[in-house]
Amino acid sequence: MSVKSFPQATRLILWRHGVTDWNAAGRFQGQTDIELNADGLRQAEASAPYVAALHPTAIYASPLKRAAVTAAAASKVLGLPIEYRSDLMEINVGSWSGLSVTDARELDPAFALAQDTGHDYRRSATGETFVEAGERAAAELRRIAAAHSGETVLVAGHGGTTRMSLGLLLGWDFRTTMALSGITNCAWSVVTQREPGGAWRLDSFNVSVVAGAVGPSGLV
Repeated sequence: MSVKSFPQATRLILWRHGVTDWNAAGRFQGQTDIELNADGLRQAEASAPYVAALHPTAIYASPLKRAAVTAAAASKVLGLPIEYRSDLMEINVGSWSGLSVTDARELDPAFALAQDTGHDYRRSATGETFVEAGERAAAELRRIAAAHSGETVLVAGHGGTTRMSLGLLLGWDFRTTMALSGITNCAWSVVTQREPGGAWRLDSFNVSVVAGAVGPSGLV
């Protein structure tokens, strides 16, 4: 009697970047290319050995500096190159870049209402909704998974797109995904796909080993 063998599962390690001055000040960053501050650099270096211990065979990252430099800390430990994908970039907040949540709520009362009632909302007239940003990032994650079937891949990205794309991979809607806490700076989550094209499973969420990170504020 033969025993059915299962293919090696595909794992994605979704790693948020280290803290920036704008994170610390509670300002929307979006796709503005803000660099890690000194604490963020330390967080990336401290976390890198832990994500490396999960044995990724490839590293992908958003090209924005805060994610790219975070990825570089793991690249140094692992000796692996980094591939950059623009669809992993943070949600585009358009003209809200640099504003606080309070600023945005005062500027656009409809945003305040959407926040208070648990609805998605476009981040300024020139920005994206969370679902739009999550869909482009989730599509990129699926492409990465297909290219590395049976492997473990490290993906360095951002709080907003990581949270929403993770929810979409799991088949969740906006409200369900927003029930997750915001993702802490330099924390990681792991999702697993047993078979190519199959369902995803959440193995761990928002794991952190660093102090001084900015937690679930909802800012991106």
